Amino acid sequence: MPGIEGGVVQYDPEGMEHTPMGWLIDPEGLYELLLRVSKDAPGLPLYITENGCAAEDYVNPDGEVYDIERIKFLHLHLEAAARAIRDGASLAGYYVWSLLDNFEWAYGYQKRFGIVYVDFATQRRIPKASSAFYAGIARENAVPPLPDSWPA
Repeated sequence: MPGIEGGVVQYDPEGMEHTPMGWLIDPEGLYELLLRVSKDAPGLPLYITENGCAAEDYVNPDGEVYDIERIKFLHLHLEAAARAIRDGASLAGYYVWSLLDNFEWAYGYQKRFGIVYVDFATQRRIPKASSAFYAGIARENAVPPLPDSWPA
């Protein structure tokens, strides 16, 4: 639904998923953009320098962080990127956003974007499930299917 807030036009198509922060999830848009830029600038190597999302991350009683929302987000976008490469896009690199939870310019410490959980009080770092997911993709140079079930 289109809307204007503070002089900014916003379009929120019905039926599209959103991140827990309310941002649209549009991997098909990434796919289309990669193909269009590759067509408009042939031979130019493309890099996705920041792609990720804030998720509802917490440390479970076993001391682990299962950030399933982020894994699903990354999976959708990495599949779209891989499909774009197969269809001719000159994508040379993809960087997940972000490595660590940190101070975010608009939300301070309220939102967590990293694939590594940071306990801000102690500075302890805990690799999230998304870090293992992303490491596997980097190691295998392939996007695996999502698991049938997730840990609790």
